[in-house]
Amino acid sequence: MGATTVVRSLDPQSTTTQKTLGQYLFDCLKLEGISEIFGVPGDYNFTLLDTLQQVNGIRFINGRNELNAGCAADGYARIKGIAALITTFGVGELNACNAIAGAYSENVPVIHIVGAPPEKKQKEYKLMHHTLMDGNFNAFRTMYEQISAYTAVFTPENAEILIPTAIRVAKERKKPVYLLAADDVVNKPINLRREPDPSRPTSNLKSLQAAIDHVRQLLERAHHPVVLVDVKTMRFGLQTAVRQLVDAMNVPVATMMSGKGAFDETHPNYIGMYEGSFGSSTVQKTVENADCVIAVGMLWSDTNTATFTAKLNPLVTVNVQPDMVKVAEAEYSNVLASDMLRAIQNLGYKGQGVQGNVSFPYDQITGQIDQPLTAASYYPRFQQWLKEGDMVIVETGTFYFGMAQVKLPPNVTYIAQGSWQSIGYATPAAFGASIAAPDRRVVLFTGDGALQLTAQEISSMFYYSCKPIVVVLNNDGYTIEKYLNVKTEVQQQRYNQIPHWSYTKLAEVFGGNAFTATVRTNGELEQALTQAENERAGRLCIIEMITSDPMDAPDYMVRMRSYLETQQSQQM
Repeated sequence: MGATTVVRSLDPQSTTTQKTLGQYLFDCLKLEGISEIFGVPGDYNFTLLDTLQQVNGIRFINGRNELNAGCAADGYARIKGIAALITTFGVGELNACNAIAGAYSENVPVIHIVGAPPEKKQKEYKLMHHTLMDGNFNAFRTMYEQISAYTAVFTPENAEILIPTAIRVAKERKKPVYLLAADDVVNKPINLRREPDPSRPTSNLKSLQAAIDHVRQLLERAHHPVVLVDVKTMRFGLQTAVRQLVDAMNVPVATMMSGKGAFDETHPNYIGMYEGSFGSSTVQKTVENADCVIAVGMLWSDTNTATFTAKLNPLVTVNVQPDMVKVAEAEYSNVLASDMLRAIQNLGYKGQGVQGNVSFPYDQITGQIDQPLTAASYYPRFQQWLKEGDMVIVETGTFYFGMAQVKLPPNVTYIAQGSWQSIGYATPAAFGASIAAPDRRVVLFTGDGALQLTAQEISSMFYYSCKPIVVVLNNDGYTIEKYLNVKTEVQQQRYNQIPHWSYTKLAEVFGGNAFTATVRTNGELEQALTQAENERAGRLCIIEMITSDPMDAPDYMVRMRSYLETQQSQQM
């Protein structure tokens, strides 16, 4: 048990009963606005969980496995800015590796807390369960160094330094961090030796001025500039700054695939998604023919650039990253994006806005109500049905590429795992998002193959009274994988086949009350979406969409496959 000496707590000027290591940890997390911590219990984290149960204002959310709990924490962090996860040593933390690696790839700050075997046993090199039976208790932390921005073993002696440092690193770098504590030290009182918090990063004024002078030169001769918005705009909280920039400059703005949702798609200057050769040809021409591209938070990855068919002229591109700027071929380090965007805005450039009418792929409803569901018919209906303030969570796969073309209403939070692309991510992420914002409408778009990987978290949704609308696309297997594999005939890809599930009966299996519907036609889908909206306040909703053609897909995927087939034929 903790001692009762009167000393300062989190606030160096305050005095209170001395805190134990566990109490101090959870108080630090509460200060960050974390009111829920995800995880799975295990014998090495029992003391952590017992302490957590005594803390007011923060609760433990029990996942069905550590992978799902990690993805739920990821979804939660995308809503609230930061999240926490508790796992047990070895078996638990390794099960969460995929989720944490995804958070690292996607710039999502998650505080991963691991309960370890007792300190005394470690010092004696005892062969403990959940270990590699070699007496090495540092092996898994070393593994996590590759997928974490910071790792540490925290103790009563170093807690007041290491815990705030870990949180600061997670917030500044937007990456997961890893903290490990032995089970028998959690209830020990901390030693107070906290150092002053480091100052916040600031821009190097000389670099900032040099960068803005360079941008001024580009804009002075530019007639058709464009703003290109990408994923780090969301992760580093730059949405308002970008909106203000676009309003001031009055130039067209497009979004890259991973940046979906980073800019208001109802804004008069928004022209759509820039998806290289696989997306809108109009958007492609506007972006690639621009004489100045201000790209904010850009990630030049294969998926985000439509297999690198996106082509920007580097000599006219202003690449604004969170802590540096590249203008043409010149790099300016230690320049914060917020300062750079404000400086560009103050240059006073005024464009002519968007010329002509802008149309989007799914503006028009197609397909008769009695006709079978196809991508061309259900995506326009989704666009018409979504509403302001929704949280939309989209699975990797067919939905990822199709929903990218759906024009979103204002103030929609859009969650998709564009970089890591771990199939099955979206269901637990939707659970985490539901916990983070229980008063908002959550809509999960997932596929049959993806849902079979992480369906257990629907049970968690029931247990914690979450009421998302779950739309399941049943297209008979891993359709996205069939499209990506151009080396083998689709009929021969037996590994992309999956068992047939009755998805609407998952509610019965998990003991929950849900509105369910199985739809095969456009009319049935419309009716199910309307009814789900009426039912969602009282219970979870599951809509299973069954398509007759397992290779039906949005235009993006069709163009992608054609490109891949061409590339493959040239290699033969």
